Amino acid sequence: MNKHKKLNYVEFPSRNLHTTKAFFETAFGWSFEDYGPDYIAFSGQGLDGGFFKADLYSSTEKGAGLLVFYSSNLEATLEKVTKSGGRVVKPIFSFPGGRRFHFIEPSDNEFAVWSDVIV
Repeated sequence: MNKHKKLNYVEFPSRNLHTTKAFFETAFGWSFEDYGPDYIAFSGQGLDGGFFKADLYSSTEKGAGLLVFYSSNLEATLEKVTKSGGRVVKPIFSFPGGRRFHFIEPSDNEFAVWSDVIV
């Protein structure tokens, strides 16, 4: 539901929409709607959004914001991310309130996954 003054949509660049789409379908079970050759959209993932064709990428090292997924099984999610073509750039580490890792998807955008489940 759209709410006044609340976050509603997010967009990321993608060097290769096909590989980005395949990664998120495999690693996280997302589905996409294609809008021509230069844009794909996702919904129902906590925040709707899309990827647009560009040679750019989103990285915290360059000052970009970081979107963080939640997982009830961090190790299983990390394994799925790597098997789907993601690259772990910060292995699992603890922080107050939980643990997380950072990864780069095939178009070089950085994301993180966290969990409050301590093993």
